[in-house]
Amino acid sequence: MKSYDDKHIKNVALVGSHHSGKTTLAETMLFEAGLIPRRGRVEDKNTVSDFHPIEKERQGSVFATPLHTEWRNYKINIIDTPGLDDFIGEVISSMRVADTALVTVNAQHGVEVGTEIIWDYIQRFHRPTVFVVNQMDHADADFNKAFQSIVDLAGKNAVQIQYPYKTEDGRQAIIDVLKMKMYVFGPEGGKPEKHEIPDSEKEKADALHNELVEKAAENDEELMELYFDKGTLSEDEMKIGIKKGMLNHELFPVFVVSALNNMGTGRLMGFIDNVAPAAADLPAEQAEEGEVVEYDPQAPPSLFVYKTFYEPNVGKVTYFKVKSGKVHTGDKLKNARTGELENLGQLYIVNGKKREPVEELVAGDLGAVIKLKTTETSDTLAPADNPVRFRPIQFPDPRLRKAVKAESKNEEEKLQEALKRIHSQDPTVVMKYDREMKQQLVGTQGELHLQIVDWLLKNEFGIKAEFTKPKISYRETIQRPASASYRHKKQSGGAGQFGEVHLKIEPYYEGMPDPEGFPVRGVEEDELPWGGKLVFVNSIVGGVIDARFLPSIKKGILEVMEAGPMTSSPVRDIRVIVYDGKMHPVDSNDISFKIAGAQAFKKAFMDASPKLLEPIMDVEVKVPEDALGNVMTDLQGRRAIIMGIDSAGKYQKINAKVPLAEMYRYSTSLRSLTQGRGTFTSKFASYEPVPANIQEELIKQHQQEKDDK
Repeated sequence: MKSYDDKHIKNVALVGSHHSGKTTLAETMLFEAGLIPRRGRVEDKNTVSDFHPIEKERQGSVFATPLHTEWRNYKINIIDTPGLDDFIGEVISSMRVADTALVTVNAQHGVEVGTEIIWDYIQRFHRPTVFVVNQMDHADADFNKAFQSIVDLAGKNAVQIQYPYKTEDGRQAIIDVLKMKMYVFGPEGGKPEKHEIPDSEKEKADALHNELVEKAAENDEELMELYFDKGTLSEDEMKIGIKKGMLNHELFPVFVVSALNNMGTGRLMGFIDNVAPAAADLPAEQAEEGEVVEYDPQAPPSLFVYKTFYEPNVGKVTYFKVKSGKVHTGDKLKNARTGELENLGQLYIVNGKKREPVEELVAGDLGAVIKLKTTETSDTLAPADNPVRFRPIQFPDPRLRKAVKAESKNEEEKLQEALKRIHSQDPTVVMKYDREMKQQLVGTQGELHLQIVDWLLKNEFGIKAEFTKPKISYRETIQRPASASYRHKKQSGGAGQFGEVHLKIEPYYEGMPDPEGFPVRGVEEDELPWGGKLVFVNSIVGGVIDARFLPSIKKGILEVMEAGPMTSSPVRDIRVIVYDGKMHPVDSNDISFKIAGAQAFKKAFMDASPKLLEPIMDVEVKVPEDALGNVMTDLQGRRAIIMGIDSAGKYQKINAKVPLAEMYRYSTSLRSLTQGRGTFTSKFASYEPVPANIQEELIKQHQQEKDDK
């Protein structure tokens, strides 16, 4: 492939709902440009894009796939993305490096759930956007309804460039109001015949053309003056205005195609070439240190990694966008995160699983390299003497968490390594070892996403894994003061053990006054590793317990607090006042007072109205208005406290506090209640008391588990 300058490279991300035809459109674009001799079909499992075995098995995209093509002296890089929101991480990383989002909309259904979710990210990234109404020739296609759904989503800045038409002899046609031509297709699609717009459609086409002229003129003062002077704009002038409108996120062109039957694809590719922005047209990116990096081919080289993929017999493939300068085969660049120097080895441009070696890639282009040592997704590579670091991709938090372990204990280490590699390939798969619960946790975007993780473990790593409901990290505390004493006495020949401790415990809160009725000889305040505090007060009078034994008493108390008396959950927020006790001149030692302190604390704890605390999450749920009632009912059934409801366009945002124990599989329930249109985020808020009936059940359950052991 020949070299292209930064103005002749266009990067588009094909995004849209599941089954809107993205992969078929990508296949047709490659075919139309002559990059492949025949078009594959998703159903036949032979498309360039969906090449991974799991994608062939599911007959749908799971991973974002980079592709490229050439069209009339332009290079078009295409990233075909999945349509299900379980794989939203693939969409986000692709959007990060795309110059234009190509949103496919099924002509039968209009804007669907996946498109609504993706639209939020398009707005966040402020990406120029083209809507493509696909399957225009389907018997159930309804372009007007589909276009109205686009307007409902994007507003009145969505403007028709084309609309479908059927000729008098029954042939499929597209009327283009930018070029003011009608393209008529044969039964096999392909290159169309160009015709004048029929008289019956002239009035409609003229009205849409004038609307497009006005929209184009609105985005440039010079064009507006020309429009006022002439009453119209030329095609080239309109293209300038359309591009500026796209860059301002104030104009969203709408095209129509039949990707399956290759109708309208060439015209769409021509628009991408001639009008859609290139990387050099987009605003320069500000790096983390504040410096602005232009897409300048003459600047020092820098590249941003947007995707990592592991291929059998190849290893790690790193996909990147050149952000400035030019990179060459054999260049050595420094990783801004690790500080390691990476040898780029051989550079490639990619079409699915096929890689074509190239010697050079210029600013704005996409490429790949294999076997980098420490580089991962979101990393920046640049010369050691001219460092730069671009902001990392912000991936969403997991919506589903499960505990995972290998069916065979011998494969636990292998499982850890496999999960690390899966996370490297897909950062939305989050792994964490919960030391408190002694569980390996894995977080995903939903049940389907988890199924893909399971498939990868079985089929690529040969590991059978068990996924179970994670344990909840409860806490224990007290609600009122209580006192207790304990004498530890042990005699078994030779030196014995003796220690007696009297103590009082109280619920601790910030700013509480000194204890009443006790002298304060010393106070130690410990921030506990599991949250909350232990305040240890020395109120010993007359030396009844030697000061050297106080650390042992405290140590015994802390050991009990680490695994509390009720459910073995950590204890928090307690003040302990040690005020009396006894020693033996010979038999008293550290172990005696550690045991006495621990037992006295246990006795006092159980007399102090002990309470179990549970983690509460701040949850924000975004749902369509027609699903609000069902979602609210479901939340209330999960012991949620509704904090407020706010409007967000066609959606409602519910803010609630929900116990973590009730959030298990919530993503699945929400999807069912909203037909996939609802989304949610959650984060830890606080620990709050568990209702009495649930506390009683948890204590019984814990006791049963102890008995079973």
